[in-house]
Amino acid sequence: MPDIRCRAGGIGCTDMAAELDCGPRPDVGAQRAELGPLLGIALRPGESWYLIDSRWFKQWKKYVGFDSWDMYNVGEPNLFPGPIDNSGLFADPEIQTLKEHLIDELDYVLVPTEAWNKLVNWYGCIEGQQPIVRKVVEYGLFVKHCKVEVYLLELKLCENSDPTNVLTCHFSKADTIATIEKEMRQLFNIPSEKETRLWSRYMSNAYEEVNYLDSTVQDAGLYHGQVLLIEVKNEDGTWPRQSLPAKSSTATSRNFTSTSASSVNSYSSMSVSSAIANGDSNYSYGLTSSSLGRGVSGFSYNSYSCRESPFQSQPGICGLSNLGNTCFMNSALQCLSNTPPLTEYFLEDRYEAEINHNNPLGMRGEIAEAYAELIKQMWSGRHSHVAPRMFKTQVGRFAPQFSGYQQQDSQELLAFLLDGLHEDLNRVKKKPYLELKDANGRPDSVVAKEAWENHRLRNDSIIVDIFHGLFKSTLVCPKCSKVSVTFDPFCYLTLPLPLKTDRSMDVSLVLADLHRRPTQYRLVVPMMGTISDLCEALSKLSKIPAENMVVTDVYNHRFHKIFQMDEGLSHIMPKDNIFVYEVRKSSEDGAECIILSVYFREKRIRQSSTSLGTVLCGQPLLISVPKHKLTLDHLYNVVLEQIGHYIKFPLTKEYSGVCLDSGICNGSSGGCEVEEMEHQDRDEEGREKASETDSCQSEGCAHDLLGKEWQHHKKHLFTFSLVNSYGTSEINSITTQGKLLKLNSYATLAIDLDPDTRKLLFDEQESQAFEKDESMLQSQKKKTTVALKDCIELFTTMETLGEHDPWYCPKCKKHQQATKKFDLWSLPRILVVHLKRFSYSRYWRDKLDTVVEFPIR
Repeated sequence: MPDIRCRAGGIGCTDMAAELDCGPRPDVGAQRAELGPLLGIALRPGESWYLIDSRWFKQWKKYVGFDSWDMYNVGEPNLFPGPIDNSGLFADPEIQTLKEHLIDELDYVLVPTEAWNKLVNWYGCIEGQQPIVRKVVEYGLFVKHCKVEVYLLELKLCENSDPTNVLTCHFSKADTIATIEKEMRQLFNIPSEKETRLWSRYMSNAYEEVNYLDSTVQDAGLYHGQVLLIEVKNEDGTWPRQSLPAKSSTATSRNFTSTSASSVNSYSSMSVSSAIANGDSNYSYGLTSSSLGRGVSGFSYNSYSCRESPFQSQPGICGLSNLGNTCFMNSALQCLSNTPPLTEYFLEDRYEAEINHNNPLGMRGEIAEAYAELIKQMWSGRHSHVAPRMFKTQVGRFAPQFSGYQQQDSQELLAFLLDGLHEDLNRVKKKPYLELKDANGRPDSVVAKEAWENHRLRNDSIIVDIFHGLFKSTLVCPKCSKVSVTFDPFCYLTLPLPLKTDRSMDVSLVLADLHRRPTQYRLVVPMMGTISDLCEALSKLSKIPAENMVVTDVYNHRFHKIFQMDEGLSHIMPKDNIFVYEVRKSSEDGAECIILSVYFREKRIRQSSTSLGTVLCGQPLLISVPKHKLTLDHLYNVVLEQIGHYIKFPLTKEYSGVCLDSGICNGSSGGCEVEEMEHQDRDEEGREKASETDSCQSEGCAHDLLGKEWQHHKKHLFTFSLVNSYGTSEINSITTQGKLLKLNSYATLAIDLDPDTRKLLFDEQESQAFEKDESMLQSQKKKTTVALKDCIELFTTMETLGEHDPWYCPKCKKHQQATKKFDLWSLPRILVVHLKRFSYSRYWRDKLDTVVEFPIR
C-alpha cells in the first residue's frame, strides 16, 4: 500500500480539538478570499500538494459559503467543519495507508501547501493524523503534463549478501536512481566510500544492472513492486555477482541499440495461423528466419527482459509480465498479437518501408518500432514470457496518462495504440485538403463510396486496411423534416449495454421501539429514484410508515448528511453507511415535535495539554420531542429511554440512583442548568464532579424510567452540549431555570461521557448489535445475460438529441433536437468491440456487471 509519510514541509496535524489551540480564524468572507485564489493555481513540477477528504472539504465550503450556488456567500454557521479529518481516505487508520482506487474530487481534493497551512492554522487536524502530502510530477515527451502523484511507487529493496531481507519503501516517479541508492546505503549501513551498483529483478531470477543514477524512476522504467538489489564491491576489486552463473538472457544495457548480428537468427520457421487458435482461416503465413532477421531500426531485442523457456515454446504462446497494475495493457497487447494480418505485417518487417517519421500527428515511428520489437520477442518461440517495460516506457512518453503503474482503461490504451500505429505507418506523406459534400438526395452507395475514398486519400495504413469501417449517420429535423445523411469512418465499435433500472441498497433501520435492536434491510430501489422511493421500499418490508422515516448518512459517529425526501438517490454512494430513523413528527396529542440530532462524546485529556477534549463515539441518535415539553428534564428522560437497553445491570453502588436531569438542581424549583462543554483543567473537572455528587432533594428530580434503580441521585450519567453538526465545537452553552429550550429542528446536541462512566455502565457490544432482516439473506439476483446482437441493436436504435446537445439545421437556420440514428454501413476485416461498462453520475460511478454473449465460431 502507498506510504503516506510526510515528505515535504508544511504544517502537520496535532489534536482533535485543535481549533482551540489554532491561530485566529478569519471570518468566513476572509477565508473565502484567502483560499479562493490558492485553489485555482496551476500545478508546477516538484511542488507539494496535500490531500483532504472531500467530505470535510465540502462541509468547509458550505460553512464559508464558497460554492457558486450560495448567492449571498453567507455560508451555513451550523456546519462548522471542525478539525481536518482524513479518516475516510485510510484503508488502515493505524498505519494510515491510503485506500486503493481513490478518485480525485469524489473521494479527496488536492490543495497547495499554502492553502493547507492556512486550513490547519484555522481548524487544526484530528489527533494523531499525519498530513498526506504528494509531489507534482511532470509527464510527457512533447506535451508536458503535470499531475499530483497520489500513489507512490512501492519498491522492494535488498542487499546482495542477504537477498531474503527485503525492505519495502515508497518513492516518487520523479525521484532519481541516486536517491534510491542513497536510501539503500542508509538502510543496509553501507559506508559512503564503498563502491556499489544496483540491479533490478524482473522475473524469479532475472537481473539487469541499473546504470544511470541521474535517471528518474519513471525514465528507468521501474514498476510497482519491483525488487532492487544493491551490490557492494569486494575488497579485492571484484564484484560478488561476477562469480554467479548466468541464469538469464537479460542484457545489462538499458539503451536502445541497433540489432546485433546474433539476433538475426533468433526466429525459426513458423506459421502465424497455426499458432493462433480460432484465427482467420483465410490467412496462413509461412515465415522463415530470413524474413525475420532484419531487426528493428533503433531498437534491440534486449530492450525487453525475457525468460528463455527450457523447452522450445510455440511461437506466439508467450505471457506478458504485469508491471505493477498493467494487466489493462497486457490484455490489449495479447489481443493485437493474436490478430493474424497485423502480426504477420510486423514479423515480415513490411512496416519498415512504411514508417512515417515526419508525420506531425505521429510519434516519429517510435511506437511502431517499439511494438514491432515486442511482437518479435513474443513470436520468437524462445520465451515463455516477456516483460514489456520499454514498450510501456515509450507509450508513457507520448501518452502521459499511461506513464504510471496504476490500473487504467484497456480500451483507452488500445485506442491510443491503434491511432499511434496508424499515424506512424501512414503511407500518405502529405495530406490533401478535401471539401466535404452533403448527400443532397444522392444514393447512399454513391455518398458512402465518396466518403470512403476521401478517407483513404488522407489515411492509408495497415490499421485502416484491417480495422477501419464506415458508419451511416442519419439526422432528421423535427420541424422541417430536413434529412442529413453522412458517412463516417470508425476504428472500433463502442456499444452501450442495457442500463439497470434499479439498484440494491443496504440500510439500517433504527426503530422508535426502545426494546428492539436496529435492523438491516436490503432494498431494491429505482436507479434514478428519490429518498422517498427508498422510504417506501423500506416501509413495505418493515411496516413502518414512510412519513415517519428520516434517512441519514452516518460517518465517523456523526451525521454527515440528513436527506430530504425529494433528494435523488444518486447522492448516495455505494460505500455510504445509511441509517434510517423512525421518528414521530407529532406527539400522540397532536402537538408539534422537533427532531434533534444527538451525538455521544467521550471526555479525554488532550495530548497537547492537561485540559480535557472530546472524541466522538458510538452511534448517533435522532430523537423527537414535543415542543411544549422541551425542557432539560424531559430531554434527559427521552435520551435515557433511547439508550436504556445499553445500560449494564445491576448498577454499581455509586450509580445505583442516577438523576434524570443533566444539570445542577436548584432546590424545589427543579430548574437545571446545562453544563458547558468540557475544556477545563483537571482541578476544574474535580470541582465539577464534586458538585455533581451533592444530594438532590427536589421531587422533580425523581423519575422511574428504568425501574427502582433510578430512585436516588448520586452521580450524573452525562452532560449536554449544543454543538455544531461535526460535534467538535460548542455553539452556545444552554442555561435555563425550568424554561422551555429554544432549539431549532435538527439542532445537534452532544452527550459528554466520563471515560470511567462509559466503560462501567455502557454495554458497548449491545450498542453496536443489530438484527438482519430476511431480505439480507436472500441471494443476489442472477446476472442478466444479453447477446452482442442486442447491444448492436441498442446502438442502432433511433434517439432524440438532448436539450443540451442539439443539431444545427441548415434549412431552419437554428439548433433543433433532431432524431439521430446510426447504421453500420461497412465492417472492417477485424472488428474491435468496446462495451461501455460504466454508468456515471455526479457523485459516483457504477460498474455494469451484465454478461454479454459473443458469437464464437
